Amino acid sequence: MNRQLVRVLLLLVAAATFQLFLTALVPLASAAPIFGQSQRKVTQLGDGVYEIQHEPNGNTTVIIGDRQVFVIDTCFLPSAAREDIVQIRQWTDKPVSFVLNTHFHNDHNLGNRAYMDAFPALTIIAHVETKKEMDRFGPGSASREEKTSATFRKMLETGKTRDGQTLSEDDKAEVNKALGRQIQWTEEIKEVKFQSATLTFDHDFSIDIGNREVQVKFLGRGNTPGDAVVYLPKEKIVVAGDLVVYPIPYIYDGYPVEWIQTLENLTHLDSDTIVPGHGPVMHDKAYIYLMRDLMKSAVDQMNEELRQTSPAMNQTLDDVKGGVDLTPFRQRFAGDDKDLGDSFDDAASHLVKLVFLEASLR
Repeated sequence: MNRQLVRVLLLLVAAATFQLFLTALVPLASAAPIFGQSQRKVTQLGDGVYEIQHEPNGNTTVIIGDRQVFVIDTCFLPSAAREDIVQIRQWTDKPVSFVLNTHFHNDHNLGNRAYMDAFPALTIIAHVETKKEMDRFGPGSASREEKTSATFRKMLETGKTRDGQTLSEDDKAEVNKALGRQIQWTEEIKEVKFQSATLTFDHDFSIDIGNREVQVKFLGRGNTPGDAVVYLPKEKIVVAGDLVVYPIPYIYDGYPVEWIQTLENLTHLDSDTIVPGHGPVMHDKAYIYLMRDLMKSAVDQMNEELRQTSPAMNQTLDDVKGGVDLTPFRQRFAGDDKDLGDSFDDAASHLVKLVFLEASLR
């Protein structure tokens, strides 16, 4: 299948469902695995601490204390959440007493109901701004999935993508596979009664789940207005949510100017294990610094372009985007991988747009 088309399809779905499908997470020689449930990968981060990586769901982290279990992010597909619950019960007979949703994107919280059904005394925690967004967008998840299905159907009917690219027969076959998977997801999500957070916070706090301190932090806005981070000081583990996404940052919304400082704040935590919102566990902060530098370069270049020309309120994005060149970062994120390079180009383009929009509000 045409590699660029795969990327377009994935971004279409991401925009419709507020979830992440990065083209680089699985090989693009075959698009089908992305649209289905890929294999679950469990990584033990320490004694009683586990990360579960299972796209298209966001990463789930499980922290087991002497009394209780604390879970971070609950998946997009409820069926995946139920699989995780079965796994947790194999690890421990202690109850899941706390769930934290790191942000409002549905691939991190549609599984809340499955946890609440399994553990009725559960407390679901989110930043106050995250709950606002969850309540706004969570109940409409099924309708957005249906719109995405309609987009795929129209592509098959017209033989073209939304931007007018002609589909080959192979392309049509892949879109048809995507549609089939999308229909399955929609039918599953239709049965979900959305479960929002039951406890909100706006300042850092700690929970002792039994000889284990779990710190919940808000380090600043970034990917969303309410990004929460979990820190285990004793174990030196940070769970970052979509503030950090590997291998290409998810910069299709958010607050780049503030995100820079939020990432800086994240690096100040004494940690040697970082769980991103998507992608494998990291054991140093090099990628966080790389993300920070990318965003800072975009902001600095945009500010200089506006200084030399005119304030953003007097210009359009097309007027100024040529003054921001992020290609020096392409090799550092994508290497020589063409598909990763295409994904970086798309993310960089959206980053420039966001930086300009922020400048327009000054």
